[in-house]
Amino acid sequence: MSTQVSPTAFVGEGVVLGENVCIGPGAVILGPTTIEDNVWIGPGAQIGAPPEMGNLRQNAAWAGDLEHSGVLIREHAVIREGAVIHQGSYRATTVGARSWVLNRAYLAHDVQLGDDATVSAGVSIGGHCVIGDRVNIGMNAVVHQRRVIATGAMVGMGTPVTKDVPPFAKLYGTPPRVTGVNTVGIERAGHDGALADVLLAHYVAGEFFTGTEWIPDDLGTLAEAVSWWRAQGELRPASVSAPREAQ
Repeated sequence: MSTQVSPTAFVGEGVVLGENVCIGPGAVILGPTTIEDNVWIGPGAQIGAPPEMGNLRQNAAWAGDLEHSGVLIREHAVIREGAVIHQGSYRATTVGARSWVLNRAYLAHDVQLGDDATVSAGVSIGGHCVIGDRVNIGMNAVVHQRRVIATGAMVGMGTPVTKDVPPFAKLYGTPPRVTGVNTVGIERAGHDGALADVLLAHYVAGEFFTGTEWIPDDLGTLAEAVSWWRAQGELRPASVSAPREAQ
């Protein structure tokens, strides 16, 4: 299949398209934006408008006036109808490989969405957020700016994410609480399912592996995800709400 762009879509200057890209009717893609191979973009999606920041010029990218740090859509990503993704202010706003951004979802400036992640319908993600690989964010959740959601975490529908979410944690409620760990996600990522109970025990004990805290040996292959989480800088993990068991 060759690249297919609907005649009613607008693809502006500074947009680089890979092979086998599909762009639906009414979609607007503004530069600078790079879209890698095998990406699907639905009708009415809007990608590449300038950052919503009062200290930055709101340039007319559709007229060839290019500015800011762009958007990067990695290979095999799916951007569904009506989704909105803004330019980065100092780094490209990025959608990872094979990730899905569902209808009416919003990614603000400088968001980094990892590989194999799902941003469900109606989700809003504020500026500068970092979302790890294999994260699943439920419908209509709202993620506060500069928050980190680590590898394999799951966020429940409608959750206001005001704190950082540790690896493979399950978070929901108002205020949001860590209520367990994503056992299925741990196994699908190729880890021993028994590590779910180990990770949960650390979270219940209030151990979130932030700062220079030592990473214990009992985390096994989960240590890489924990190291990524810790490397994100100053973190404010969500509180634990007496999880019953790993699920």
